Amino acid sequence: MARLSRLTVPGYPHHIIQRGNNRQPIVASDLDRETLLDLVAENALKHHVALHAYVLMDNHVHLLLTPETGDGVPQMMQAVGRRYVRYFNDLHHRSGTLWEGRYKSTVIQPEQYLLACMAYMDLNPVRAGMVAQPQDFAWSSHRHYIGLAQDRRLTPHALYWGLGNTPFAREAAYAEMVRAGLSGSQEARITGSALHGWALGDAAFVAELQKRTDRRVSEGRPGRPVSRSISPG
Repeated sequence: MARLSRLTVPGYPHHIIQRGNNRQPIVASDLDRETLLDLVAENALKHHVALHAYVLMDNHVHLLLTPETGDGVPQMMQAVGRRYVRYFNDLHHRSGTLWEGRYKSTVIQPEQYLLACMAYMDLNPVRAGMVAQPQDFAWSSHRHYIGLAQDRRLTPHALYWGLGNTPFAREAAYAEMVRAGLSGSQEARITGSALHGWALGDAAFVAELQKRTDRRVSEGRPGRPVSRSISPG
């Protein structure tokens, strides 16, 4: 079966995953980590994409992005991928591909899943056994959102601002949400949508998206995928 084209919807958040080839590391030092995250931020700004959250693991990276245009995310990810591979190969005296094919992307219904997706990303190092608490991991946006660090790369989503009327209230509310964790069904839905590229939202959200594109947005009858971006109107 032909693989589905990626769906890009301006104005909606997208959960992006880019893995290393054969699950091999994409970073070998803190310099690599800083360089990759700086390239993400630089090209997000250049291509009018808001970077809401991230977690950079050794062999893959998760990003939560909202593009202003239909081609913002693809152009951003292409630029980051090319520049980072050149940097990484030159520095580490290697050649060839670094990425495992195309990045994964899924469109998210913000009211239902944006904050849950942020928590899912924050908890990734905990699930992997790398740290006991998400705040112990230096290479995610979690510390920024609970007030332990300031990360100039980030653009908080309006739903985060809605967690409280003061920075302290927002930080405390978000920290408690992550501490409470996600249900098994939430984790399964976020993981499944990310792996397969299905839209993540309730039935009405998915149905509305499907009306506006020929590309399937949920698991269903196989058909010929159509490469197409859609606008939020």
